[in-house]
Amino acid sequence: QVQLVESGGGLVQAGGSLRLSCAASNIFNINVMGWYRQAPGKQRELVATHTSGGSTGYADSVKGRFTITRDNAKNMVFLKMNSLKPEDTAVYYCNAYGSATTGGARRGYWGQGTQVTVSS
Repeated sequence: QVQLVESGGGLVQAGGSLRLSCAASNIFNINVMGWYRQAPGKQRELVATHTSGGSTGYADSVKGRFTITRDNAKNMVFLKMNSLKPEDTAVYYCNAYGSATTGGARRGYWGQGTQVTVSS
């Protein structure tokens, strides 16, 4: 089955940095990989995306502070987060849109999430 495993979350002071990693397995032909986040009591929101062609997109709230990169050969995506703010506190989820090696139509898959907590 398709698995997305995130790592790199943790507790950091405001102004600090973290780097999230996500490794996807049993999936191929990935079009888009991205990061989403969900804060307590709020809906899940898009943070950043990276297409297989190299295009990137960011939420306005993280532009200039977060950078998404991708290793297509390893089916991995990364999120470098600088100048973190308390409002960045959330569970961060990795998403990949591709085809499972076991078959089926291309669709989106989610990781289990990693907690990022920014203290003031």
